[in-house]
Formats: sequence, structure tokens, C-alpha cells
Amino acid sequence: MFFRKRKRVLLIGLDCASPELLFDKYIHKLPNLRYMMENGTVGKLRSSTPPITIPAWMVMHSGKTPGQLGLYGFRHRDPGDYQNYWIVTSDKIKAKRVWDYLGEKGKKSIVVGIPPTYPVFPINGNLVSGFITPDANKEFTYPSDLKKEIQKLVGDYPFDIIFRTEERDKFLDALYDMTDKHFKVIEYLMQNKKWDFFTFIEIGLDRLHHTFWKYFDKRHHLYEPGNKYENVALEYYQHLDKKVGRLLDIVPQNTTVIAVSDHGAKRMKGCFCINEWLMQEGLLKLKNYPEKRKRFEELKVDWENTKVWGWGGYYARIFINKKGREPQGKVEDREYEALRDKLIQKFKNIKGPNKEDWNTIVHKPEEIYDDPQGEYPDLMVYFDDLSYRSAGSIGNHRLFLEENDTGPDGAVHDWNGAFIMYDKAESSNPACGQVGLEVRSRDTMSYELGAMSQYNILDVAPTILDKFNLKLDGYYKGKIIR
Repeated sequence: MFFRKRKRVLLIGLDCASPELLFDKYIHKLPNLRYMMENGTVGKLRSSTPPITIPAWMVMHSGKTPGQLGLYGFRHRDPGDYQNYWIVTSDKIKAKRVWDYLGEKGKKSIVVGIPPTYPVFPINGNLVSGFITPDANKEFTYPSDLKKEIQKLVGDYPFDIIFRTEERDKFLDALYDMTDKHFKVIEYLMQNKKWDFFTFIEIGLDRLHHTFWKYFDKRHHLYEPGNKYENVALEYYQHLDKKVGRLLDIVPQNTTVIAVSDHGAKRMKGCFCINEWLMQEGLLKLKNYPEKRKRFEELKVDWENTKVWGWGGYYARIFINKKGREPQGKVEDREYEALRDKLIQKFKNIKGPNKEDWNTIVHKPEEIYDDPQGEYPDLMVYFDDLSYRSAGSIGNHRLFLEENDTGPDGAVHDWNGAFIMYDKAESSNPACGQVGLEVRSRDTMSYELGAMSQYNILDVAPTILDKFNLKLDGYYKGKIIR
């Protein structure tokens, strides 16, 4: 059933959709997304800092920066603890989100897969939690009875799949199964529940990029010519395009459709072993060096003689063993700023494995966030502008790794995601869908990435609320995209 008189917004979240692939390489083979681009607003979308799924989707839906949210990645330090950490869950989010503001005005929302929405919580509408949900035995819907409807519709509902794996054929089967079930649930909710705002993400693109980037990108250092996975990315983008086309067919005429990604992706050039480097610099001391690779949390650190340690991930989180803040702090207050400045210069001077220059970016959190909250690091380091991951493990016996130290991985995140906004009511041919449009040649359809409009992830929340004539002056840092 549809209620056609109300203005609606549908946000299609394609986690990790790459402008390089979506706007440049594949667009001539994606008729539905291309149709939205030709008949709407399109541009690159600068991600959050850091450009990671958590916090990026919550930044997008709250209009708050990671510093305001106190979210700097999937995991965060336990206060006053060196090696224990906690994983972000919904109860850590204190900011209001788009659906909260709309709910206060009587508008109904459907939220599917947005991280972090587990544990689930009440909203004015329906909610299905995302990929940090442990398993389907947990309560993953609001209201709780919605879980029975979903399981009746698709059976076991998958939140995520194993993606750092050598079993690539098995991965592809799981990827398509997960995606098809997600979209089946999305269509069901769209057609059978009341809504003014519908938002969801599909995590599949992110998982595909990490698993297969080195198989389709000829510039990748681990690319194998003639491998059987050359076309997996295009085929999956086309699969998603058909799903998007189906949604364009069934949404009411008075719907603004926004297709967006939280960050981009690019080839991973390797890993830089941050803690091995800190040991070489005499800033990190161990009681004994491990015989084989170990995660930092498993190591016996000589904290009384350690000044600095780091975390791995898409960027390095650098922590200083500050006296009065840490249990066995060593760095005095008077030394702190000088040490940070010295580290910044050293990080920027690091060269690659072939002595090539790097474009390494280093931030002091308080210089990029207004009043940062939570357990933020002392420094945030993006090695070679995200091209190299930070490897936190020790026992590698070297500074550079060709692959991720946590499992097979061919991609890293990039700063720019994608933004497409299309108003179905203003379109002369609003129902494109799976019947498709004429697929034109690449020569008649191209987008120069360098010349595209540049938007910001902070712009999305005020843009959505503007569609409902709801403005919160002074609350948002972002601007309304017209």
C-alpha cells in the first residue's frame, strides 16, 4: 500500500561505492544509476575524517562530525586501559539522527542496515539493524514482531559475510545471496509499511572491493593478468543497478531518491607496520619480541619504558603514554606537544618501500574537530594519503607488508564517495527500472571526476530535512544540496 500525498525521501546507501568505478569506468553499463545522474544532481561526496563506515554513516544521518559524535572508527580504547577496547554500538550514539527529527514531526521512517543500529531501539516507524548485529538469534528489528515477517520472507537474514578470505567463489555466492535477501526485504517494507523517509545501506560493495580489487585493477601490485575474476566488480555493480531500477519503479511519484556512498575505495599498495617502526625509533618497548606475528593486544609491553604506541587500520591512531593520564605514563606534560610535533615531522618524512616519497597526512584531533569527544587518539596518521594501511601487529620483522596483516585484502578506503539526487516527480520518464534504458556508448556519456561538483558528507542530513521543510539553523555544519 502507498500513501501518495506526502513528500518522501528514499536514501539508497551503497557502502564504499567508488566514484572512479561508478562515475567513470562503469557508468555506461549502469542504465538506472546513469538515468538518475542525467536527470538529477551528481557529485563527489567528501567523506568523514576518518573515512570509515563507522563513523561515516552516522555522520551522514546526524549531521555531526566524528569529533562531536566521539566516533573515530569501529573500536575505541577503554578509558585508562592500554590494550582493552570496545566496539561501537547504537547505545554510544547520543546525537539525534534524521529519523529522530522527522519522528518528532509525526513523520514515519524505515531504517535498514544503517550502522550502528544494534541493539535496536524504538523509532516512529520500522528498523532493521545492520552488520554489527551478532546474529539473527538476537533482536534485530523494531518493532520486534517485524523479525518474524522478515524471516518468513527470506529465511535466515544475513547481516554481513566473511570477506577477508581465500574462498572467493564461496564469497561470491554469499554476496549475491545476502544482497538479494536485503533488497527483497527492502521492497517488502517499502510496499507494506507506512513511511515518509526510507534509508538503507547495502554493505556488499565494500566487501567486494576488499576481496577482489587486486583482480580487476591492472595497476594493483598483486594483479594477475587473465584471472577469472576480471569482471566481478562490473557484474556486481550491474546487479545493484538493476536493484536500484526496481526501487525507482515502485517508489511513489512524489519521492526524492538519493543514492550515496559513505566513502570511496582504491587499490591498497600495502601496509606500514606502525609499531615495528615505533620500536625502531626507541619509542615502544616490549618485554620480549614474539616469535610469530601477534596482534598488539596480545603483546607484553614494557609500559614503564614506552612513550608511544599505535593502532592499525585504514589510518594509524597514535597514543602517547602521557603521565597523569595513562596508568604507567612516562611523557610529562611539558614534553607532550614537542613529542607530537616531532612525531608529525617523522611521519611525514617516512618514504615507501622503494624509497619513494609519500603524501602522508597527520592530524592533531583538536585541530580538525571542535571540542572532540570520547577516546580520541593523540595523532591521526594517513600513510601516503590512505594508500597504505597501518598494521598494528608485531612479529613481522619488517616495516612494509604487501597485504593486510589481518587477512587477504586488495583495497583501502578513499576520501570521496558518490552522491546522486533525483526527484522522481520532476522526471519526464520516472519509471526506468529493470526494463532498462537504451545503453548508449561511452562516447556519449562521461563524467570527468576532476570537474564534478564536490559535496560533503555533512551536507546530506540538512538536504534530507530540507525536503520536508524542516530546518535547524545553527545545528548543522553542512549545507543544503539543491
